[in-house]
Amino acid sequence: MLNRKRIDLILEREVIEAMGCTEPAAAALAGAKAAELFGMKPDSGIAVVSPNMMKNSMGVSIPGSSLRGIEAAVSLGIAIHDSSAGLSVLSSATDSDRQEAASFPLKVEIDENVPSLYVKVSVFGSGHSSSAVISGEHDRFTSLELDGLELPDAPLFFPECRSFSEDSFLSTLTIQDVIDYASSLSPAIVRLLGRAVDENMAISRAGTEEEWGLSAGRMMMASLPEKPGTLDEAMRMAAAAASAGSDARMAGSALPVMINSGSGNLGITVTVPVAIVASYLGKSRGEMLSAVAISELVSLILTSYKDRLSALCGAFTASIGTACAYVSLLGGDAAMMDAAINNMVGNLSGIICDGADDTCSLKIYSSLIAASVSVQLALSGHRAGAESGIVGSDSLSSIDHLTRISREGMEETNRTIIRIMMEKRR
Repeated sequence: MLNRKRIDLILEREVIEAMGCTEPAAAALAGAKAAELFGMKPDSGIAVVSPNMMKNSMGVSIPGSSLRGIEAAVSLGIAIHDSSAGLSVLSSATDSDRQEAASFPLKVEIDENVPSLYVKVSVFGSGHSSSAVISGEHDRFTSLELDGLELPDAPLFFPECRSFSEDSFLSTLTIQDVIDYASSLSPAIVRLLGRAVDENMAISRAGTEEEWGLSAGRMMMASLPEKPGTLDEAMRMAAAAASAGSDARMAGSALPVMINSGSGNLGITVTVPVAIVASYLGKSRGEMLSAVAISELVSLILTSYKDRLSALCGAFTASIGTACAYVSLLGGDAAMMDAAINNMVGNLSGIICDGADDTCSLKIYSSLIAASVSVQLALSGHRAGAESGIVGSDSLSSIDHLTRISREGMEETNRTIIRIMMEKRR
């Protein structure tokens, strides 16, 4: 029997608001908690981060400032010294905080032996110290220390640590389970997903109305009519709108985003395109939100098979979720969703993550265009089969192969990406 309440809890804990890119936001949150525990202004600090945390923070602008990168994020979190806003911690930064962060003596070290998503911030002063560790998920504290002594069961006392690991449960869900769940959403989930669509559409509009970053989405949107006249135009508009939202977010927009799998770009990818295509098809808000539930859940399921931070681009896996939502909106069934997933795996599986930066909007656009092609093939009865490279006989096999590529095959690729990025800083 489908455990609807458990899925409700997962969505409530995963589809949450964040301001700015979530890797710098997590780093800032760790800094804020360490300084909050310290209780007074520290003299200096050290941040120890995983290679992937460094990679995903290097090219990102901090909202509301000219600062960029993980050093700025941690220093700003320390200056804020209040973790109550969770992943929206940067939203409370003042001009005084930004000035303090710019001159704070912080040392950043990379540890290759920690989990993929990991940041430890320690602050010092007057013979005292405190530290906070976030690991595994962007807002999950796994260790808090004061003067070298670990606070017993400390993470249990902080309500901002809302995410939790449900990977083993998510990996048991089938496409039919996802369809069945989305067919009857609780009022609370309807409100949650409605908020996700509305907030993410707002940053998408900001990205189309002004120049942000590469402005890839804005440029692609300019070539389209004001209202789509065909399904192809609607899907291209959907890709451009999501890309525009990423442009604004990566370039430092202060607008919040409702995230998926710890990522604002993923959150935008699984909501904005679905809303636009649903509108073109004349679907009700309820039908649109049911499709959003599918895209959100499929993206979370795919993330459960791999590390949250890896060499495999999350925009690609999120777009698989969006492809499934498109199939639903167009009247397709579980078998067609299965085919669409196979088609996606047979297409852009090699797309790499080279950190959160301006080019995320390009990857989102390309992945969503691929999703539209995969869906149209699936609805026409065409699917990539097991004779095609890493594609499996069904979507589950394909996802397993994709997971192996991410975890086994791309480890050295990831190290090479990080080496190149670090060399560019010198």
